[in-house]
Amino acid sequence: MAKCECQSSCIFFNDKMKELPGFTKIYKKKYCIGGEMEGCARRVVSQVLGEDKIPSTLYPNQHDLARKLIAASKSRV
Repeated sequence: MAKCECQSSCIFFNDKMKELPGFTKIYKKKYCIGGEMEGCARRVVSQVLGEDKIPSTLYPNQHDLARKLIAASKSRV
């Protein structure tokens, strides 16, 4: 089974976020370990803007927020 290369530094995967929902295991199975790693909002922001630009509150399924962060960053350039 595939494994996301961001796992070692991801605060979501490593349970370091302040408030983790009860369905965290489902997200981990889908985005961190499963076949949908490319769709992880945290991974997308990391790849486009850099790991240091990932908000500590961003969940893997928050695709709209990830797009907004990326768009906002590009509009500043």
